[in-house]
Amino acid sequence: MTHFDDLEDPRGKQGVLHPFISIVMIGLLATIGGAQGWDDIEVYGESHQQWLTSFLPLPFGIPRADTYRRLFERISPKAMELSFRGWLSTLVTELGAQVVPIDGKALNGSYDRNAEQSALQVVSAWASEHRLFLGQVKVDSKSNEITAIPALLELLDIAGCIITIDAMGTQHEISRQIQAQGADYVLALKANHPTLFGQVEQWFAAADASGFEGIEHSFDASVESGHHRTEKRQVWAVGIEQMGRLYKQSQWAGLQSIVKVTRTRQLWNKTTRETMFYLTSLPPQAAQVGRAIRQHWSIENQLHWVLDVTFGEDASRIRTGHAPENMSLLRRWSLNLLNQEVTYKRSTRQKARRASMSPAYMLKVLEAAKALPINTSGT
Repeated sequence: MTHFDDLEDPRGKQGVLHPFISIVMIGLLATIGGAQGWDDIEVYGESHQQWLTSFLPLPFGIPRADTYRRLFERISPKAMELSFRGWLSTLVTELGAQVVPIDGKALNGSYDRNAEQSALQVVSAWASEHRLFLGQVKVDSKSNEITAIPALLELLDIAGCIITIDAMGTQHEISRQIQAQGADYVLALKANHPTLFGQVEQWFAAADASGFEGIEHSFDASVESGHHRTEKRQVWAVGIEQMGRLYKQSQWAGLQSIVKVTRTRQLWNKTTRETMFYLTSLPPQAAQVGRAIRQHWSIENQLHWVLDVTFGEDASRIRTGHAPENMSLLRRWSLNLLNQEVTYKRSTRQKARRASMSPAYMLKVLEAAKALPINTSGT
């Protein structure tokens, strides 16, 4: 609760019944329990009124659904983000050498056709090893992720980390910023850089044809089976000095290696094959870069997918004022807390349901975050 001390109450003083901290805390606790809207938050509060009264001031009982809506529409998302950072910094002190994927996500249900408002998009950073959401920045409705990613990077202490970004963030300025902040990068190279992409594609085609004869490189392969499919991944990493002069090579800060990854998926009824290329400031060590590329997808599988399936984010019709952005932050907070509670060996959905039903388990979720066995302050 102390991390909300500096969060400004946007309401006037006249006619205010419910204490600010009580509304915010019930909103957070209900979201940990899987609440997906204002009515869910009210029901959670009513269901646990006696317990909540033991540590929250509730002179007029549990607030109604509209009270939560009006408040979260008006709270400054930047101030909410600062409160989050204050809380996170008590848990972690440095990120260390881990992979930090950065990726965007649209909250598709947050559009408002009558107000000509498009769906909210946010760019998030994710600590893959420790399954921690690190921060987010809203994508301006008249811009795209290219402008949001540098703003997010500025918020993070990423020294020593490996930043992975999909093709949208493969930009000269972003590579320079990552290097300036003391981190390495792995950036997907696609046709949005047509000259460089064509040059790299042709070079690897020629190298494949010759079996990489006389070319210094490293190679790694792995096979993974599950969910009725088998996936074979092959990774080739080549130092840029092996490739001759690349198009605008000097504009990619710290560029050391070009990487090719081929994924062959054997499904029950078909076989698919995909080839991707990457630019990286890491040395040409296929196993290391391949692991970083593989871990990039944890932001999709462990953050975005869980937000949609467990917290119903994509279907949420919360769409007015600052409420979509503030609620997206509460969901990510909640996921961080649930991920750190590891004694109850169930899915995130089942952990959230148990937290919604049992105050004792809710306290266990909150206590688990205080006892993180990791050294990670980087935010």
